[in-house]
Amino acid sequence: MPYLTPAQIESFQTNGYLIIPDFIDAETIKAMKAGASEILDALTLEELKIFTTENQSDVLDHYFLESAEKVRCFFEEEAFDENGDLKTEKHLAINKIGHALHDRIPVFEEYSYQAKFLALAQDLGLSQPQIVQSQYIFKQAKIGAKVNPHTDSTFIYTTPYSCLGAWVALEAASVENGCLSFIPGSHKKYPLQEQYIRNAEGTGTTFVKTSAERVEWPVEELIPVEVPAGTLVLLSGEVIHASSANRSERSRQSYILHLVDAQCEWSAQNWLQRPPDSPFRDMRMVVSQH
Repeated sequence: MPYLTPAQIESFQTNGYLIIPDFIDAETIKAMKAGASEILDALTLEELKIFTTENQSDVLDHYFLESAEKVRCFFEEEAFDENGDLKTEKHLAINKIGHALHDRIPVFEEYSYQAKFLALAQDLGLSQPQIVQSQYIFKQAKIGAKVNPHTDSTFIYTTPYSCLGAWVALEAASVENGCLSFIPGSHKKYPLQEQYIRNAEGTGTTFVKTSAERVEWPVEELIPVEVPAGTLVLLSGEVIHASSANRSERSRQSYILHLVDAQCEWSAQNWLQRPPDSPFRDMRMVVSQH
């Protein structure tokens, strides 16, 4: 049964994003926040040491690549002092948790594999939707880093393009605390500039050009999208979007899923690769079992 109206689908196709108010209630938000807090509570000193080891680059690359099938914590820039100690309590220094929350943590699995997610993905043209990535983003008060203009298909690449983002606000998002901003219609105007891939050795990541001609994006056309908690924002994998740094007194927590159509070709170069014993799940099958 369709979830989106024809007008909503047209708006998404025109602008490259769609705002759906009141997608989740306060109890769901509370449960998801508690789930993220439990992950941080369980974060051990040994795992924290990963960020201060002498061969930090190699270890962090491995830690990051493993997150395709596991749950990993990533900290804000300069979260640690010169002695390798956190400058503040870990709950206030974390940048995000990713990238397999939807398959590993029950509260996020329950949220992610809802029938209405399956319906809206199919409404937007994904015949066989799969969730390939999930992130809990904290956007900490005062220190939340900016996210430069980018497109999600750069990081989640299929042929043809099929990446769909589903970002839900767990706290009110405003210009002051770094809400999302979009260039409406940009998903139809500009070729994909680059792809974020694993290096040839499979030990790290790099960017490669996907367009012979470099196009300068009109970043002055970015429009901020302020939303209250509980709002879902759907975004095309090709729409240009960003968020500014958070220098306010309040955080801007959110949870985002990225879906693709399994009928499209998944790039073997994508940074995100699941091992054979932990494949992406067919969303239709998981939803039917819930």
